[in-house]
Parts: sequence; C-alpha cells; structure tokens
Amino acid sequence: MKILTLVRHAKSSWNDTNLSDRERPLNKRGERDAPVMGQRIVNHGIRPSLIIASPAVRAWTTAKIIAHEIAYPLEFLQREDSLYLASLDDLLDAVIAQDIGFSSLMVVGHNPGMTDFANFLLPGITNNLPTAGVVSVQVDREDWQLHTQAKVELLAYDYPKLT
Repeated sequence: MKILTLVRHAKSSWNDTNLSDRERPLNKRGERDAPVMGQRIVNHGIRPSLIIASPAVRAWTTAKIIAHEIAYPLEFLQREDSLYLASLDDLLDAVIAQDIGFSSLMVVGHNPGMTDFANFLLPGITNNLPTAGVVSVQVDREDWQLHTQAKVELLAYDYPKLT
C-alpha cells in the first residue's frame, strides 16, 4: 500500500505586479492557513516519507511551512520543476518517477492540476481543491504506477474553511 497526499499551495499575493507568476509569495491568509493545515495533516495521521513541491515561491513556501509543522526535515524537501502549473499527466509522471521505497508521498502544487488529480483518484470529490486544500488517499499498489486506475481509499479531504 502507498499513501499519496495532494496539497494545493496556500493563498498567494497578487499585490506586486512586477513579480513573475513563479515569484508570487503567500499573502497574509496563506501565511495563516499553511501552518493550520500542517497541524491538520498531523491530526489526520499523515506522515510523508517524501515531499515534492513546485518551485514556485507560493508552493515551495507552503511545502516548507507544512514540513515544519509535521516535523519533516526541511533538507529532504525536493523541488520538482515539472510540478509548476502541472497538468494531470505531468503530475502522474512526477509521482510515477518516485522510488518505490517511499511509502508515503506528498505533492505540493497548483490548480487546475491538483483538482484534476484529486478527481482522477476519487472521481467527483471536488470541483475545485481550495488553496491549502489537502486530499490524501491510500493506494492499493506496491509501486507509484498510477496511470492505470488503482483502488484508492480516502484518508483525508480538508481545507482551511472546512471547520
């Protein structure tokens, strides 16, 4: 069995129009929501053995905040260029590329790809994974080959306004 956790980056700022999309930071709400979701991830019992994240500032910052909250070593965080604005196929390829020795993988990325991936795993779970939203599933596989539909069980679906 494998555990796959999808996290959409926390809310980002649009205040500085001189920044490129990749450089946009979290806004105040994002800075508040990311640690809260990190604690909720702990409360859900999710303990990733690997966290990979988009290199965009908003996603990378979200990943670092969550890693801190769940006591995941920051030096083990991995940036994956292919996760920046990744499509469902890009996300699947990134997951499939991971070593089968990792039993629990967390992917921090962007919409619409994260919503598409959540719905690929659990059809109809959401029409929009909110910012800082989390979907975690147990996958009935011994590897990360998810191009073919695997049997999955929902472990957690959570987001900041779900209280």
